[in-house]
Amino acid sequence: MGSFTRREFLQSALAISTTLAAVGAWAGCAWRRLSRRPHIILVMCDDLGYGDVGFTGATAYKTPHIDRIAREGMVLRQAYSAAPVCSPTRVALMIGRYPARDPAGLHEPLTTHPVGLAASPPTLPRLLRDAGYCTALVGKWHLGTAPEHHPLEHGFDQFYGFLGAGGDYFTKEDSEYRRPLFFDNREPVTTDGYMTDLLTARAERIIATRSEAPLFLSLQYSAPHWPWQGPADHHRPSVDDWKAGGSPEVFAAMMRSLDDGVGRVLAALDAAGMSNDTLLVFTSDNGGERFSHMGPFSHAKMTVGEGGLRVATAVRWPARIAAASYSDQVAVTMDWTATFAAIAGAANARPLDGISLLPAFTGAPSVPRTLFWRVSQRRQQKAVRHGDLKYVENEEGAYLFDLAADPGERTNLIGARAEAAADLRGRLATWESEMLPPAPLEERYR
Repeated sequence: MGSFTRREFLQSALAISTTLAAVGAWAGCAWRRLSRRPHIILVMCDDLGYGDVGFTGATAYKTPHIDRIAREGMVLRQAYSAAPVCSPTRVALMIGRYPARDPAGLHEPLTTHPVGLAASPPTLPRLLRDAGYCTALVGKWHLGTAPEHHPLEHGFDQFYGFLGAGGDYFTKEDSEYRRPLFFDNREPVTTDGYMTDLLTARAERIIATRSEAPLFLSLQYSAPHWPWQGPADHHRPSVDDWKAGGSPEVFAAMMRSLDDGVGRVLAALDAAGMSNDTLLVFTSDNGGERFSHMGPFSHAKMTVGEGGLRVATAVRWPARIAAASYSDQVAVTMDWTATFAAIAGAANARPLDGISLLPAFTGAPSVPRTLFWRVSQRRQQKAVRHGDLKYVENEEGAYLFDLAADPGERTNLIGARAEAAADLRGRLATWESEMLPPAPLEERYR
């Protein structure tokens, strides 16, 4: 072994074999035509509150790398998730349509349901792969654990991450299934290290070893979703209560680790000469909860309040998007599907509920939107936003808010503007008539 110690030799061998494996995973991309189309990287956090990053007002800690995306690109000040909880938002991203249209009924987080993302309609990664992109998912899936629901069955060339909702940042034990569900492609793996760091390292490797075809990388971090564990917190949370413990200091450590990961991704793009020609999107699957800050908004995850739906979002594409710009275009998760498909020139046989945001990226006037949301398991809530008005029905009653004057949803206008409320109530009823009925309520929520 020459001057190598045994440990150094094994570490070097592992690094070489891992790199070769990453290169080999792109072998299937070799036939795809070369293109001047941009690379696409989507960084989606899990349960990130609107005010949890610097560019939306966080002050308890710093997020300089995430803020760099905003500083060198555009902040979308009215961006929403498709749902206030994990799985439905991810369904919306995959199919580009309201999660209430999904035939598998993935309206709520997957727990005991033996279901997963349906084979039809074609998913976003399948559309992009058919258009010539190499596709990779790193991180959270949460759209089914059965073999037929695996990410590689839905258009991804590579998968490295976890199939469930999340879990221990060190042991990788899943929070719902109580066993590790961490995979490298189809192989379950036992990997030492902090979850955020592992996902970042794989994203770096994919960027460094990509083929010449354009890249679509979906980097789905588990952070800052509970359990509350920073990089130095090697304790194992209680199996009976994964949400217990934690502190603002632990949350800050999780956020700093997340920011460091984003910084490493940006550095990898710079090193690969890809930065100028990459659309990089930073966003979240929904609003935050226990230790998160929601900025000026009320409520949180699992509600249709702005705090559960409004997500901190910034995009960077130096070749097309002006630095330090912003847009007030109302946007939602399904718009990323439409935008990425438009960039790739991907044909979709079914109409999308999202719109392409490419015009907004270059300063076009905002397009009026009407958006809808529904929660039907742990909560019974629904909402519609039309223009600046938002109508909400929840367990306590009906509400009408003017978001332009009252973004915190503190003044109920239901009596003062009865005609507007009736109009939005009718729009919501019409939308619901076009969707699939809500999934049956699980017994534990009755």
